[in-house]
Amino acid sequence: MAVQAAENERSSSQTVKAQLSLRDLILSGELKPGDRISELSVVERLGISRTPIRMALVRLEEEGFLEAIPSGGFAVKAFSERDIHDAIEMRGTLEGFAARLAAERGVRNAIMLELKDRLAQLDELVGKPTLSVDDFSQYVGLNGQFHALLIEAADSPVLARQIDRALNLPFASPSGFVMVQAMLPEARKILTIAQDHHHCVVRAIEEREGARAEALMREHARLAHRNLQLAFRNQGTRDLVPGAVLIKKPVPTRY
Repeated sequence: MAVQAAENERSSSQTVKAQLSLRDLILSGELKPGDRISELSVVERLGISRTPIRMALVRLEEEGFLEAIPSGGFAVKAFSERDIHDAIEMRGTLEGFAARLAAERGVRNAIMLELKDRLAQLDELVGKPTLSVDDFSQYVGLNGQFHALLIEAADSPVLARQIDRALNLPFASPSGFVMVQAMLPEARKILTIAQDHHHCVVRAIEEREGARAEALMREHARLAHRNLQLAFRNQGTRDLVPGAVLIKKPVPTRY
């Protein structure tokens, strides 16, 4: 049994390795929308056996990066702005529900203290006179921790699993477009709004205002779509969007 357990663990590790490697190839543009991916080609490229590769391809299909094709194998998917908007809305809806549950059920004191600690750290960062790329990188980490604590505050393993799945959707992460802001003149304004949302959500949870907490988190998620629209104004900032090569450019409307 110990040998079998070790073998299962190794297979799982290889699957994750293959999944991450393939995702990087897709997001970097080395594998482009429409490119066909077969198990054998990936085995040769990554040097990983077929079973972990097969599982990794299925997981990437579940995440939305690949689609199965009738003749066998998978193809890299392309995404419209509408697809991205829907992914962001999905994440916002689930995080909003998490905030509502936290408010209605109450939050353990230890988690509330951690939320407020992250708020203070983010306040210090956002309050700087100027923000460097390193500052934005630090913001990504702190922002991710804040959102994770919010999900923990809901105390719902069922909801946490669904949010985890939603976060795997391309471009749905709460920090998915933050680094793009380092190149945008509107960066400070958007970060200030986002941080005000953070404070208001925590206050609503403390005051047991479930509906308000939910509405705030849903609106907060929409800032990601706003960042995307700003990034798409020119090619220079568009190229900073992770996985921009997967996003279909909108077709100009003709009158």
